[in-house]
Amino acid sequence: MPIYEYACSDCGHQFEALVRSSTVPECPGCHSQKLEKQLSVFATTSESPPMASLPSSPCGSCPYPGGCGAGGMH
Repeated sequence: MPIYEYACSDCGHQFEALVRSSTVPECPGCHSQKLEKQLSVFATTSESPPMASLPSSPCGSCPYPGGCGAGGMH
């Protein structure tokens, strides 16, 4: 069951909702079903070093240590 972000077109309330295939989401504030699905973004953390600290590529112009075209090989 995915979680979606919505903005209510009637009252402007922004919220997240767990939406099942059989349910129609509604605003928890005004109970309107006139909703706009928002672009959901997520944050991640990584313990790997930033790209700037990786060794440079053989060609020196791309960020991939294996050289140009190696980006798809990871």
